[in-house]
Amino acid sequence: MNASANVSPPDGTRRAFLRTAIGTSVGTSLGLAAAVGGASPARATEHRHGRRIPRGGIGMHLYTMRDVLAEDFGGTLERLAEIGYATVGVSGRHGYGAKDIRAMLDATGLRAVLEHVAYTTLTGGGLPQALDDLHTLGAWWPVVPSLPGALHTPDGFREAARQFNRIGLASRKAGLGPVLFHNHGTDHVVVDGVNLYDVLVAETDPALVAFELDVYWAVKGDADPATYFRRHPHRFPALHVKDMAPDGGFADVGSGTLDFAAMFAHARVGGVRQWLVEHDTPADPFSTARNSYAYLSALRY
Repeated sequence: MNASANVSPPDGTRRAFLRTAIGTSVGTSLGLAAAVGGASPARATEHRHGRRIPRGGIGMHLYTMRDVLAEDFGGTLERLAEIGYATVGVSGRHGYGAKDIRAMLDATGLRAVLEHVAYTTLTGGGLPQALDDLHTLGAWWPVVPSLPGALHTPDGFREAARQFNRIGLASRKAGLGPVLFHNHGTDHVVVDGVNLYDVLVAETDPALVAFELDVYWAVKGDADPATYFRRHPHRFPALHVKDMAPDGGFADVGSGTLDFAAMFAHARVGGVRQWLVEHDTPADPFSTARNSYAYLSALRY
């Protein structure tokens, strides 16, 4: 993992991926580069290692800020930069084009590292434009945010895996990173003895497909993020860092029950480059942004 806080995505992300390249027969045969792509002090110090998240790796997934973005997109980005965030994951444009968003990002010094794009767009005729827009945004990864409910069977996930390989190949050929998949709790269910999420991990090419692991939804689905990091090195370049309240709901990062230090102790082997804060239903988005950043910037693991 690149520990320098001064390396800004996407260039820093691109170099990091090339350093942790994984060769595969598909990538090799095509001549592609085999690259994969209020805090609690007690929790922040219970693991006594000195490792910390690089400042350039702490980002905000903009779904968290959707209500205030709709009112003032540029002003919201400016406030996130003032808090200390370095990067964002784009999720919803609120009527702006990719060029408009890039201009607002550039004005604040923030960098987009990825964009969520619907599965139906990436599997259909919208794929070329989506990849062009990623270039315009200065981002590196296209992300499938969810799969249609009709695909939530072993055969459906196998079909999704085939589609992801195709999308990832197009993304790599366009000079971008692999396509990522963002999980929800239902993606971790076992159907007819088959763990759906594991189908995607096993049946996709690591040079073309990786994962934006939402740690909240993984735990909600009885999956252990650290185990995935260890068993599937370099497959998890981006995280949604979302905390769980005692009642199972959402919480500001650092205020809930998830042991992030224990998870992140294995982030290096998992290939994590971006820690993107997310809260699905924040009462005060800017308070959530401040609290979550304070926790992650102080965390040792």
